[in-house]
Amino acid sequence: MTQSRTQSNDDPAAVAAFEARIAAGESIEPKDWMPERYRRQLIRMMSQHAHSEIVGMLPEGNWITRAPSLRRKISLLAKVQDEAGHGLYIYCGTETLGVDRAELIQQLLDGTAKYSSIFNYPTLSWADIGVIGWFVDGAAIVNQTVLAKASYGPYARAMIRVCKEENFHKRQGYEIVATLANGTPAQKAMVQDAVNRWWWPSLMMFGPSDTESPNTAELIRWKVKRRTNDELRQRFVNLTVPQATAVNLTLPDPDLRFDDESENWSFGPIDWDEFNQVIRGNGPCNRERLEARRRAHDEGAWVREAASAYAAKQRAKQASEAA
Repeated sequence: MTQSRTQSNDDPAAVAAFEARIAAGESIEPKDWMPERYRRQLIRMMSQHAHSEIVGMLPEGNWITRAPSLRRKISLLAKVQDEAGHGLYIYCGTETLGVDRAELIQQLLDGTAKYSSIFNYPTLSWADIGVIGWFVDGAAIVNQTVLAKASYGPYARAMIRVCKEENFHKRQGYEIVATLANGTPAQKAMVQDAVNRWWWPSLMMFGPSDTESPNTAELIRWKVKRRTNDELRQRFVNLTVPQATAVNLTLPDPDLRFDDESENWSFGPIDWDEFNQVIRGNGPCNRERLEARRRAHDEGAWVREAASAYAAKQRAKQASEAA
């Protein structure tokens, strides 16, 4: 039975009823009562996801005009457009939690909101576009297919749509990688270099290790997440190693080996100092990415103003007709 959101977040009976619904596998919907902490965790997580989709347009958008063929230009343009749609779709989801997207976007522009660390690395060659599709979108799929079962209904439903499109993005990237890996020696060297540069940042995408993650246990208890950061990271490695072997590329980890007992691919230590530097704003492209978003926001002010004026005109017209 739906409970009023006016109930106190400190009400033990309300919290107990909420926890029972979560334990029973029920979906929480926007009008349902929820603890304030649950709502805030969702806003934090979903807004970071939306920000990542929007900022993630920049590394690949850099290569649209320089893609090697018309077919590649069209497919890359479509992918970047998808990412814009994903961001807007998830921003809509956050609004069901009672927060205005303008507030969230301002947090991004102010530099107070986080987004995925992976998008603070530069795209130095065309091969990077292929490896981003293969690694970055592949990692996103591993994470987001689990989120499609999140306890918050709007977020779970959004992930179903997003994952379908991310699968095409990964295939597009892997096809670019396979083409280059089977091309000239220079092309293979270019794609191997991209693999070397993007592998470790891709593993960092899943977030800090479970022992250092302040939110994972709570999110799993509330079934927002169903797997820990380390579990998702391991699944990504297990899926990616055979894919690298199939195109004769080497993953840059001398410690990578198959463990017969666990049936997992063991991998070497991640440089968490690098990860922490990037999320604190000291990555190779942090400042460049935020400056690009601020410039686009400022240059798009006239569009927002025109849309607001049109909406006001329509409201006035409807009010006049109803009078």
